[in-house]
Amino acid sequence: MSVTDAKTLSKAFDAKTAARALELAQETLQIEADALLALKARLSEDRSDSFITAVSLLLQCTGRVVVSGIGKSGHIARKIAATLASTGTPALFVHAAEALHGDLGMITDNDVVIAISYSGEAAEFIAIIPIIKRMGAKLIAITGNPDSRLAQLADVHMNAHVDKEACPLNLAPTTSTTATLALGDALAVALLDARGFREEDFARSHPGGALGRRLLTYVRDVMRSGDAVPSVPANIPLTAALLEITRKGMAMTAIVDEQQRAIGIFTDGDLRRLIEAGQDLGKLTMADVMHANPRTVNPNQLAVEAVEVMESFRINQLLVADDAGKLVGALHIHDLTRAKVI
Repeated sequence: MSVTDAKTLSKAFDAKTAARALELAQETLQIEADALLALKARLSEDRSDSFITAVSLLLQCTGRVVVSGIGKSGHIARKIAATLASTGTPALFVHAAEALHGDLGMITDNDVVIAISYSGEAAEFIAIIPIIKRMGAKLIAITGNPDSRLAQLADVHMNAHVDKEACPLNLAPTTSTTATLALGDALAVALLDARGFREEDFARSHPGGALGRRLLTYVRDVMRSGDAVPSVPANIPLTAALLEITRKGMAMTAIVDEQQRAIGIFTDGDLRRLIEAGQDLGKLTMADVMHANPRTVNPNQLAVEAVEVMESFRINQLLVADDAGKLVGALHIHDLTRAKVI
């Protein structure tokens, strides 16, 4: 931005304008917060238990949940569909206008349709709802008007009425879209809990995210194996073992017996302590200096469990052994960092 542009903006956005902007922001948040609290109270007072009926209908659905809307409600419907799909309820978004021109073919008699229209009178819905009902799909309507045609045609109506929009003109959908989105989130949360949806399930639908990496990455996926694992027998001289440590670049080596079972570990830190103590390195074998009974993890454990062991014992390297105790790999903290497990 040029100096001239900055000065122009500064004049246009004076202290009075800034104060008004802050006032409107606070009013908006307050109006929308009040609307959500009113929605919460309405759910508690609902004598027909429409929310419970909607959850039951969605749990019994053997097809998919089709969430539909138009305009701003369409954007909200798309987000609700995405939230449902990522939390264990197969769902998709269908634009109400596109449904009129072929997308109705996405809907089957096994599906449940969630139709979102604040007025409940959107012409697109009024045109397609009779067809949806005729094919046998169940209908949940979310509107702000219980007396609307959409509400009356629905198997279940959920009332998202708000007293006013946050827009100073009371025109732009603001509070109403917030209330509808919150109601959709409430449905998704109730459904995931009823289905016993767990962190592991969430990770499977989010493999590219941090949680997916944490819960779907196993030690075997990130460990070093084969010739990359430093290992020496217990009777080898310390000086020879140092060559193995240097070659493999893990700042440690495992000590194994004749059956290749991990019986010890020796690290760069151990070497420094020997030097500080004035030990004659040329006279020592690995049996003299190794830490016996080293901590290990199984290759089939989650990588995050290896992280927990490292953090608990403040170590940077960890040996990987199979059920028989045989050395099959090794982990350095850097391996887990590169895999974005931590």
